[in-house]
Amino acid sequence: MLDQTRLPGEVVHVTLTTWPDVVDAIKAMVIRGAPAIGVAGAMGVALAAHQAAATSSTRQAFDAEMGRAVAELRVARPTAVNLEWAVDRLAGVIADHEGTPQEIAAELAAAARAIHSDEVDRCVAIGHHSLPLFTRGACILTHCNAGALATGGYGTALGVVRAAYEADPSVTVIVDETRPLLQGSRLTAWELAQDGIPYTLISDNMAAMLMSQGRVSHVVVGADRIAANGDVVNKIGTYGVAILAREHGIPFIVAAPTSTLDLTMPSAAEIPVEERAADEVRGLALFGMPAASPDAPVANPAFDRTPARLVTAIITEQGVHRAPYERSLRRAWDDAAH
Repeated sequence: MLDQTRLPGEVVHVTLTTWPDVVDAIKAMVIRGAPAIGVAGAMGVALAAHQAAATSSTRQAFDAEMGRAVAELRVARPTAVNLEWAVDRLAGVIADHEGTPQEIAAELAAAARAIHSDEVDRCVAIGHHSLPLFTRGACILTHCNAGALATGGYGTALGVVRAAYEADPSVTVIVDETRPLLQGSRLTAWELAQDGIPYTLISDNMAAMLMSQGRVSHVVVGADRIAANGDVVNKIGTYGVAILAREHGIPFIVAAPTSTLDLTMPSAAEIPVEERAADEVRGLALFGMPAASPDAPVANPAFDRTPARLVTAIITEQGVHRAPYERSLRRAWDDAAH
């Protein structure tokens, strides 16, 4: 996989040879983005099965090792639902399979590759469905990175941008930095540069000024989990952008595959929010110095919750969904299941 912690300065690929390596890579954000860690989790299960099939003398021993792998992979990061969705999907294959460990391992490898392929296809469909939402010359503000890096290919929010730009080359993008880990400036700007899509980089606190000047026509973001009522959990700062968009009459659009829906959660209030290390905030270099004293108390939630009332539309591979989301998202989920 492409090591996202090294971008944009270096393009470094890493090869993971054990399922604990996959767990560590997800936790360290070597790979990140809700759909992408789902794909990685599925491949971690398949890798575990390949190794367990070679070393287990009995089906019981194989199942025990797979139980350990599944348990650790599904909770490597707690907020994005795609990870547990993908891992549980492969765990179901193990539970239902009556064949040998070798046969199970082969089926899991195929299932993991299918999840990857399906996620890319979903992103392309999301981009296609989004086109009627944009006027000519749209200027789209993004938050965090929901591109090919975050999805395994094409992207959700950046998939929308790519489709819009292909249909109308006058489309431009405003990329906010997305503190504290700068996924916007490090990753989204890098992806747009690779594709030759015009963009302007801003710090997070500049968005309100640009909106007030009429320089933003749409906001498009991805999601890590979407509750049954349409509440959206996404990278920290998304909620603030949504409030600004509402204040300035700008459509706030969420792009995510149905694998990001969690209809077991009535609202985002029940969705866990990951708290990350304090040094991600205070260790940011500024003029060659740390951003804060090493003993400064820090809060570092990785995500926030945007209430459904601020969301103009949610786009999945099934189409464009609007409020009441309890009904439109349920239809999307049911259609995807068939």
